[in-house]
Amino acid sequence: MNEWHKSSYSAGGGNCVEVREGLVTGIRDTQNRAQGQIDLPSAEWIALMGAVRGQ
Repeated sequence: MNEWHKSSYSAGGGNCVEVREGLVTGIRDTQNRAQGQIDLPSAEWIALMGAVRGQ
């Protein structure tokens, strides 16, 4: 899996989401890393991003 990076949708106001993309995509809250993460198959992540972007 790749390294964690802040989502391009995070505006820098302190409410950031980090993403780790790969065969399984991890999503976590930057301020609450200890709370864990959500893991999605990459196809689901791609579908979610398509929906967010309105595609």
